[in-house]
Amino acid sequence: MLVQIKKKAPLVHCMTNYVVANFTANGLLAVGASPIMADEMNEVSEIVSIAQALLINIGTVNDRTAESMMLAGKKANELSIPIVLDPVGVGSTSYRRQLVQLFLKNIQFDLIRCNVGELAAIAGEVWQSKGVDSGTGEIDIALVAKRMSLQYKCFVIVTGESDFITDGHEGIHISGGKEIATHITGTGCLLSAICAASLAIGDTNQLQDLATTLKDYKQAAEHSTNEVGTFALQFMNALQELAEMEK
Repeated sequence: MLVQIKKKAPLVHCMTNYVVANFTANGLLAVGASPIMADEMNEVSEIVSIAQALLINIGTVNDRTAESMMLAGKKANELSIPIVLDPVGVGSTSYRRQLVQLFLKNIQFDLIRCNVGELAAIAGEVWQSKGVDSGTGEIDIALVAKRMSLQYKCFVIVTGESDFITDGHEGIHISGGKEIATHITGTGCLLSAICAASLAIGDTNQLQDLATTLKDYKQAAEHSTNEVGTFALQFMNALQELAEMEK
């Protein structure tokens, strides 16, 4: 899928958090997509209109950016532009939980990309949150993800040691990757952005396309070092190499 993304070079509007904005932009550029980060209320609708996909990431959300995200989401729905929701830390505060429910009520998302703790929070399952990390608890990930997928009429990806993707009916597990990736800020957020780029291509079998995107992403991690300080650089190089491979 990274090869296909590079060929199509979609413009992805990333309404993301300031912790990961640079990493996300560089990661999209590495696979040949074009990032744009804009959250000004007076221009988001116009930006969405020229983009091929929209990412809404609530990592450092506030009232101003939340309103901009709502406007952008509604505009994307109006134009049938795919939207990815990354509900970062949704289980950590009532503000985030209420905001995500408001988004889900008013915006039709194409994909929710989350970790298991975020899945549990949205689904109303018992879980012990730990900030933006996955936290601890015990749920049937496949069952809950499928239920949530059907409820919100979108794909659901739950990332972790083994990723799981579902359309509510079919479910695919993707193994691989490296545990060290969880120690690098922004790897999950970048994955959400690359999934948005994948959806922007608009192929008919989007479930398989997203599953392939997850496999590519894990492969890039496997090609990178186990040292925290250099992982991010090697990971970017690996993403670029996979995107430039001749099929």
